[in-house]
Amino acid sequence: MILDELEKEFQTDSSLYPLDETLITSFVYNTKDLLLFDYEFPTSPRADFISLYDKVKKKLDKIFDTLHIEEKEKKEEEFLSKLPKIRRTLNTSIDAILEGDPASYSKQQIVIEYPGFEAILFYRIAHEFYLLNLPLLSRYISEMAHHHTGIDINPGAEIGDYFFIDHGTGIVIGETCIIGNHVKLYQGVTLGALSLKKGRDLIGKKRHPTVEDNCTIYSNAAIFGGKTTIGKGSTIGGDVYLTHSVAPNSIVLQTDKDLTILNKNEFEKK
Repeated sequence: MILDELEKEFQTDSSLYPLDETLITSFVYNTKDLLLFDYEFPTSPRADFISLYDKVKKKLDKIFDTLHIEEKEKKEEEFLSKLPKIRRTLNTSIDAILEGDPASYSKQQIVIEYPGFEAILFYRIAHEFYLLNLPLLSRYISEMAHHHTGIDINPGAEIGDYFFIDHGTGIVIGETCIIGNHVKLYQGVTLGALSLKKGRDLIGKKRHPTVEDNCTIYSNAAIFGGKTTIGKGSTIGGDVYLTHSVAPNSIVLQTDKDLTILNKNEFEKK
């Protein structure tokens, strides 16, 4: 009786596909290991590298079979051919983090330990599937990173080279966000969309901000709107709330908050 009642609430949409989460998770971590093979397995022979690539390829083929992907072979080849490009782009983020974070002492430490880099890595993989018009798979991969790091990067976002996430917890980057080169984000930054009625009518439209090259956005800044552009070379201070564009080379600060410092002993006597 309980199961009968429960089944009445189930979807009967014929477009639903079985999603093998274990297989996808395994594929993503194998792809991560392949992309970072030199850092994660520095003493392993090239034969292991080749074997890992074969494993990635076979798992991708199985995932595409499960999801009934059209033009499967073509899309598999397109994704696999992007692996060198993904690694080149990841190298720029490794360089940016090493240059910009005095707490980092090696590239290997960044690759293995930094949650910001892990979120960027998963985004780069997910983004390629997004470009192949595979939204279910791409979003699943980005949510793996979100769950593990607390950093939410929609796979549809366009992000340039030398991207640096410092600390990172609580960052949100929306689907139509455009981020240029040499951009640095601190924890809690939101690059979001304004909340409007009839949200489904906005599918495919620019809803999130553009951040141009060489910008730094400090913790808990919130920037909203598809028409909002942060001009090249700008710095956005912590806790800033923006829904309009700022010119290149701007410094935006939140100055309308009063800071009160009291003597603790005198305060407790009151």
